Amino acid sequence: MSYNMSGKRAVVTGGGGAILGTVAEMLADEGVAVAIWDLSQEQAQQRAEAVRSRGGTAVAVECDVTSRDSIRSAVDTTVHELGGIDILVNGAGGSRPQTTTSDNLSFFDIDPGDVRSVMDLNYLSIVMCCQEVGRLFGEQGAGSIVNVTSIAGMTPLTRALAYCNGKAAANSFTQWLAVHMVQNYSATIRVNAVAPGFVLTEQNRFLLIDKRTGNMTARGEQIMRAVPVARYGTPAEIAEVVVFLASDRAGFVNGAIIPVDGGFTAYSGV
Repeated sequence: MSYNMSGKRAVVTGGGGAILGTVAEMLADEGVAVAIWDLSQEQAQQRAEAVRSRGGTAVAVECDVTSRDSIRSAVDTTVHELGGIDILVNGAGGSRPQTTTSDNLSFFDIDPGDVRSVMDLNYLSIVMCCQEVGRLFGEQGAGSIVNVTSIAGMTPLTRALAYCNGKAAANSFTQWLAVHMVQNYSATIRVNAVAPGFVLTEQNRFLLIDKRTGNMTARGEQIMRAVPVARYGTPAEIAEVVVFLASDRAGFVNGAIIPVDGGFTAYSGV
């Protein structure tokens, strides 16, 4: 299926990572010029080079999405390099051990400052990117925003306190902004979210797969019992849905939060 996206320009935050990097590559395959924003200039550059090796157009932009000044600078660089922005994919995020309960850290001892930092990364960063890029969409009367959140914002996971809170806030903001933009600016500005389930990446492989034996860890086994399809998702399976929502083929989809999770959020456990 062709999405007819040639000539579009996209920002992908967190684009140096596995899932968002795949999103950048798939968008470029559809003819979209992509600005890959990442806290690591090196990772952004590596992914941009991968996009260009596939025949696509990409620029690497260093950006700290928890800093509004950094976001503004990244917007200026992107507009200078690509001529404008039509699509925003907010994918930067993550958790911290300091906000995850464990045998060594009780809920009662979690520092509020650490919670704020994780909320900033998973929620406030999306708000600020939508403010800066959404301003352009309001001026041009069109645009598509896709927030990559998590099923953890729909069904809280054990232990991951601040991460779940941040993703829940991001899901709520997605719906709020979808209504705000069409009521105040243009009916052709859409805001949606993809909520990935459990995806095996190099970043979390050590938590889920025993390096010595190649078998699943206890945490991995717990996850598999809760996922009806009994496997992990792939970055490409998440990226396919992001690209669809970013495209005009999803023109009547607005304010949606779509879980891509192998049935995890549909399963009660019995």
